[in-house]
Amino acid sequence: MRGTARTRASAARMAERGESSDDEPTIAEDVVVTKYKMAGDMANRVLKSVLEAAVEGASVLNLCEMGDSLILEETGKVYKKEKDMKKGIAFPTCVSINNCVCHFSPLKSDPPVCLAAGDLFKIELGVHVDGFIAVVGHTAVVGATKESPVTDRKADVIKAAYLASEIAHRMVVPGGEVCHLLIHLL
Repeated sequence: MRGTARTRASAARMAERGESSDDEPTIAEDVVVTKYKMAGDMANRVLKSVLEAAVEGASVLNLCEMGDSLILEETGKVYKKEKDMKKGIAFPTCVSINNCVCHFSPLKSDPPVCLAAGDLFKIELGVHVDGFIAVVGHTAVVGATKESPVTDRKADVIKAAYLASEIAHRMVVPGGEVCHLLIHLL
């Protein structure tokens, strides 16, 4: 219901400005798909770099600043001739540790927070090219490798979260409703 009201309100505002929803680009256009793919590729490259820098003793603030800086660097390389095109950070880089679920991006004035061995951390960031957004996230454990994997309850929790996300992914179908998904998952 709420989504329908929002859609009608948005359509009314567009009509007042003399615009039509037919003017909006869709994924049926190759240029839109290209921009989404570019944003996704950039987001994945930045995520990989931040993950590599997320080692024991790394400052969360520095990791967040690094991610945002790399996003601006990556987006600055494309569509240079189109001066009016907006591109850059769609979602600021966040590094959340342990029981901080998400969206931790400290200010310079905040007390320093550093990664410690065994910390479970989540990285989230988003890139946009001309408003077409790609958001990525990844969860890892500081110091975990193939030679030194995570074990015990921490491994169980990570595996449970992974399996829940896989189940949810498989349950999302065209025309499905979120309430049905939640009922089955919870």
